[in-house]
Amino acid sequence: MKYQAINSQLFIKNRKNFTAAMQPKSIAIFNSNDIYPTGADSTMPFEQHRDIFYLSGVDQEESVLMLFPDCPNKDLREVLFVRETNDHIAVWEGAKLTKEAAFNTSGIKTIYWLQDLEKILFEMTTYANTFYINTNEHYRAAVQTETREDRFTKWLLAKYPAHSVAKSNPILQRLRSVKDPIELDLMQQACDITEKGFRRLLGFVKPGVWEYEIEAELLHEFVRNRSKGFAYTPIIAAGNNANVLHYVENNQQCKAGDLILLDTAAEYANYSSDLTRTIPVSGKFTDRQKAVYNAVNHVKKEATKLLVPGAFWKEYHVEVGKLMTSELLNLGLLDKADVQNEDPKWPAYKKYFMHGTSHHIGLDTHDYGLLYEPMTANMVFTVEPGIYIPEEGFGIRLEDDVVIQEKGKPFNLMGNIPIEADEIEELMQG
Repeated sequence: MKYQAINSQLFIKNRKNFTAAMQPKSIAIFNSNDIYPTGADSTMPFEQHRDIFYLSGVDQEESVLMLFPDCPNKDLREVLFVRETNDHIAVWEGAKLTKEAAFNTSGIKTIYWLQDLEKILFEMTTYANTFYINTNEHYRAAVQTETREDRFTKWLLAKYPAHSVAKSNPILQRLRSVKDPIELDLMQQACDITEKGFRRLLGFVKPGVWEYEIEAELLHEFVRNRSKGFAYTPIIAAGNNANVLHYVENNQQCKAGDLILLDTAAEYANYSSDLTRTIPVSGKFTDRQKAVYNAVNHVKKEATKLLVPGAFWKEYHVEVGKLMTSELLNLGLLDKADVQNEDPKWPAYKKYFMHGTSHHIGLDTHDYGLLYEPMTANMVFTVEPGIYIPEEGFGIRLEDDVVIQEKGKPFNLMGNIPIEADEIEELMQG
C-alpha cells in the first residue's frame, strides 16, 4: 500500500460498534475480495472488500475476519485469518502480512493462517446458533459476478445447515454512513490530493489538448501523493461530451471556446473523494457559459445549506429541484408554462438536470447509507447539481464533498479547491 499506516483504534472501534448490534450466540464472517482475472495469467489490480477493511484494516487478498463477541472461549471472540507468508512468496509477490503485522494493523490478537480456518470455525460453530453473512444490499448494486464472499456463504450454509442466518449489511449500512474523526482525516487527505491534481490542470489546459492528456496529468499528480489513483473512472468531457453523464472515453480534443467537465478525484487509503469542476478550454467563459455556471454554483451553495441533522434525503432532493427550477427560469431554459404543466413524477427541471444532487461518500464513492432515515452529524455527502444543454454544446456540473455538522453549515472537505468562475479564469490566465 502507498498510504501511511492507519491508527488501529479506528478498526477496534468499528468492530466494537458492529458486535454491539449482533444477536446473542452469533458469528459474523467477512471475506476479502477475489483477485479478478483479465485473461491468460493477467489480473486486475486488487481492491479490498470495503467491509473487511472497515472492520480490520487488512488490505490483502485471501483474508477472513470472524467476530463472535460472546464466545465462551475468549480467544475466539475476534479471529483473523491471513494467507501464510514465506520467503518464496516474498520474492515472487512481495511482502504479505505476518501475524505480528496483522495484529499491528487490526488490533486483533488471535490470528491464524488461512489453512486453519475450517478447524477453528468448527470449534466456534459448536458455541453458536446464528451466522451473520455479508451480502451486498447497496441501493445501486447490480452485481452479476459471484464474489469470494458469495462462494464462502454457499459453502458455509451447506456445511452448517442447522444454524440460523442473519444479515450484516443493515448493521454496516448504519455504521459506515457516520464517519469517525480518523475516517474524516483520511477523506480530507483524499480531497487534498484531488486539489493538487486540479490546480495542476489549471496551468495545463489550453486549446488543442486531448482529454486523455488531462487524465494523465491527474494520474501523475495523484500517484505521486500516495494515492493508488482515481477513486472512480474519470470523466473528462469537453464540449458536448459533458452532456453524456457517464462519458469515460476521454479520447477527444479540447477546442477553443469549449468547456471541459472534469468529474475526477483521488482515493487515499481506500477512501474516496468525488470532485466535479467545469473549466473553459481557452481560460475564459463566454457570458452565456458564465451565467449558467453561476446558476449551478448558486444551487450548489443553497443545497449545501440544507444538509443538516434531521433532514431526509428524498425531501432534500425535492427542495433542490425547486432551487434548480428557479435558476432555469432565470436562464430562459424553462418558462412558467413548462413548470405549470409539469409531470410531478418527472418535473420540468429534469430536462436539464436529470440526476440526483447528493449521495453518501466514504470507503465507496457511492457509500453505504440508509436513505429513509434522517441525516446525522458526521455523515459525508456529495453536492453535485448540473445543467446540461446539448443544443448549446455544453454541460456544467459542480461538486464538493461536505460533512454534516451537529450545528451550523456543513464543513466542505473541498473548500480550498477553486470554484468561483472569476477565480478559475484568473488562475488559468495567470
